[in-house]
Amino acid sequence: MDKFKRRFDAVVVGSGAGAGPVIYELAKAGHSVLVLEKGPWFFTKDFRKDELVATRRSVYTPNLKDEFHELEYYDSFGDLMSETTFESGWDFWNGNMVGGSSNLMSGYFQRMKPVDFRLLSEYGEIPGAHVVDWPITYEDLEPYYEKVERIVGVSGKVVKHKYQEPRSTSDFPYPPLKENIVSSFIDRAAKITGYEIIPTPRAILSAPKGDRKSCYYSHYCGSYGCASDAKGSSRVSLIHKAMKTGNVTVQTGAHVYHLETDGSYRIKKAWFIIPSGEKYFAEGKVFVVAAQAIETSRLMLLSKNPEFPNGIANNNGLVGKNLIFSAGGTGYGIIDLDDFDEQTAREIMKPGLFINRTMHYFYEVEDPQTGRKIKGGTVDFLFEHANPVPKALKQKWEGDKWIYGKKWKEKIHRYFTRQRRLNFEIFVDWLPHDDCFVSLSPKHKDKYGLPVAKIRIEGHPHQLKVGKILAEKSEQVFKAMGLKDISSHISNSPPQNLQAGGMRFGNDPKNSVLDKYCRAHEVDNLYVTDGSFMPTGGSVTFTWTIYANSFRVADYINKEVL
Repeated sequence: MDKFKRRFDAVVVGSGAGAGPVIYELAKAGHSVLVLEKGPWFFTKDFRKDELVATRRSVYTPNLKDEFHELEYYDSFGDLMSETTFESGWDFWNGNMVGGSSNLMSGYFQRMKPVDFRLLSEYGEIPGAHVVDWPITYEDLEPYYEKVERIVGVSGKVVKHKYQEPRSTSDFPYPPLKENIVSSFIDRAAKITGYEIIPTPRAILSAPKGDRKSCYYSHYCGSYGCASDAKGSSRVSLIHKAMKTGNVTVQTGAHVYHLETDGSYRIKKAWFIIPSGEKYFAEGKVFVVAAQAIETSRLMLLSKNPEFPNGIANNNGLVGKNLIFSAGGTGYGIIDLDDFDEQTAREIMKPGLFINRTMHYFYEVEDPQTGRKIKGGTVDFLFEHANPVPKALKQKWEGDKWIYGKKWKEKIHRYFTRQRRLNFEIFVDWLPHDDCFVSLSPKHKDKYGLPVAKIRIEGHPHQLKVGKILAEKSEQVFKAMGLKDISSHISNSPPQNLQAGGMRFGNDPKNSVLDKYCRAHEVDNLYVTDGSFMPTGGSVTFTWTIYANSFRVADYINKEVL
């Protein structure tokens, strides 16, 4: 650290999907870029399919003894409760490493649709929700969706359907990944039900791209790093290339805790602390924060300055407000091999091959109470996660009782050899509202003595209604397939790996934190490019939109700022 250069054209906090395009584009344009990454740098050779490492230990995320969050929620009696994630084990950290959580994503990539950018105009107000139109349109973002397809790498097949979003290219740059025979069963069920179900695009290479190899079909995608670099993480698709320019410095183990202003509503320094406890600062012309939504809001609230006594860019009190996740739920059904001939059964049990089917057919639905058109969502169909431990533990139950010994062993053996579980995942809009936000905990601090983020995690009741409609339709698909033990669950419990909002962008400084280029209204040289900028999230996963928007903002910084 003694030789640490302090002055850069751009200082970027974080290195995931929101940071990668900025790092890549600014470095290519010849600008000096410092990346302050809190986690370590894991290389491709470090990623193995080890369940203990990936999902049972805090290897890719901070240890909850040292760094945690405080969760706030209402219990069944309507009383506000509070507990730390150390107490609950419910981990809201995602991918603490170079490349962030993009290393660990499943790579289900869906574009938002034009209606998602004008949710208020299309569907009207929803009582108790802060629904707004975006300050940009789908057409503004479309060239950058296409750029992500090419540079990050998206495999798939464009099939026209009821809610197909406009495209500037006719197809994806990489062909679809290999599929299990069960995909054809879903296609047949779609014809029976009359519901359009189409191939799912994935940010996983089906063919080699430069130094990156194609997918080798391990079936260990979500929660795991990729050992072939086929997955389109920010680390392999963008940062590796940016490093080759010689314009990028990556400082790992750098926990940014304060953004210092210079008295004129500009950031002068980013202060960070390393694991030994030593503190350093970096100076830059432009500061870009992409630390994931919760921690980005926390950093802003921690950064109190004379110009910003309530936290940087927070004089209107909106930093941390309008936090969103991805609403919806899950369902499953059992494929019993006894219902098939042995050849088909062997095809069903082939390991590693994808399902890759998505239903957009109910992106708009009819409100069963009012009969008016409301926003619906999407459904992804996929095999259950490959991790064997939870599969085995699920077999311990028979009804509401536990089973033991030989009976449990026999049930486990049958499940692993004669059954496969097919899942569906429902994505609907998590509505921004007053009871979902980030603030600073008044009583809990992390290992550095800094207040941790306190997260109010309540969901809006409207999203439960929409989720249940889609669950009913999805179960009909499973019934048409002849699956057994079909079940679904819709919940307002937030999926902690899909977080956005807290720094929403907009044209009016009175009701937004960032402008349409994701620059803070109150801070001339501060940009936020993770999912924090999103005022609403659409009915798809966020990653592709975060990537695309980051490319858009990088273009603006290159052309208009640096």
